[in-house]
Amino acid sequence: MGFALLGSLGSFVSVRDSHHWNVRFQSFTLKERFVVGFNLAKNFRAYKKFGRVSLCKSEFVDFEERTSPNEVRKEIEQCYELIHRLGRGVVYLGSSRMGPGHPHYSQTLELAREAIFTAWQIANLLDRTTWTGAGPGLMDAAIKGAQEAGKAVGGFKIGKEAGEWTTSKFHPYLPSETYLTCRFFSARKHGLVDAVVRSSSSDKTAVVALPGGVGTLDEMFEILALIQLERIGSELPVPFIVMNYDSFYAKLLDFLDDCEDWGTVSKGEVSSLWKICNTNSDALAYLAEFYDLPFSDEQKHGTEARSARKQVP
Repeated sequence: MGFALLGSLGSFVSVRDSHHWNVRFQSFTLKERFVVGFNLAKNFRAYKKFGRVSLCKSEFVDFEERTSPNEVRKEIEQCYELIHRLGRGVVYLGSSRMGPGHPHYSQTLELAREAIFTAWQIANLLDRTTWTGAGPGLMDAAIKGAQEAGKAVGGFKIGKEAGEWTTSKFHPYLPSETYLTCRFFSARKHGLVDAVVRSSSSDKTAVVALPGGVGTLDEMFEILALIQLERIGSELPVPFIVMNYDSFYAKLLDFLDDCEDWGTVSKGEVSSLWKICNTNSDALAYLAEFYDLPFSDEQKHGTEARSARKQVP
């Protein structure tokens, strides 16, 4: 028996199986919504069939229930294989929403341009593979920046990005051998972490966190916690850069300062684990110093001049 979940939980849910029976529930309370979701989940487990879920009128997502941990392990292994083939490098985390259609499009466009330029410069500086979640928004900007620099790109795509359902497992322009569409977020995270592991001094990797929302923060703090607890699996330290464009993360940093005051983190603990950069020049200078790479005053001034031109109305 296959199921389709139609409509919004805020108004009604219609459940339809392959025999086309329908049940409508109206004016759900929070408790009733939970019960309906729980009963649907039980039916999914009972029949272990492919299903289709939609949160809008016309889009459906095919999915298969996770039936064993072996499925997750297999996908993690595929992530590792892709990294082994393309090489470790720089992982970019960032918003999938900040693209054309975003309410603050003009501001978003500037952020995307910064992300493109940052990726272009870092790809040239470190000469390593650029890794992203292969999604839209600022992740896409990082991909384009690396491609403009003529450097390798790899990605761990997910079927669902924030705010939208998509039935496509395919990236619109990346070659299929350069990315993996993950079913499980846990496998995707394993890939994003393993892509920055450093086993020798020749490995030049980094984490670059661009502006983003809940998903970006989730990935940022998972990696931060792994670094903090020395569980990231890297024999050598990994540079972690937070791009604080237009003070985007200022309130988050204030909150972490409050955590120090409350004693939930040690004084200076978080600031020692990552580098806050307000400009691309700051980020490049930090990476050049971290890896003892040449970064001339001419390069620095060129970056600053471009930023200044961007601000001219």
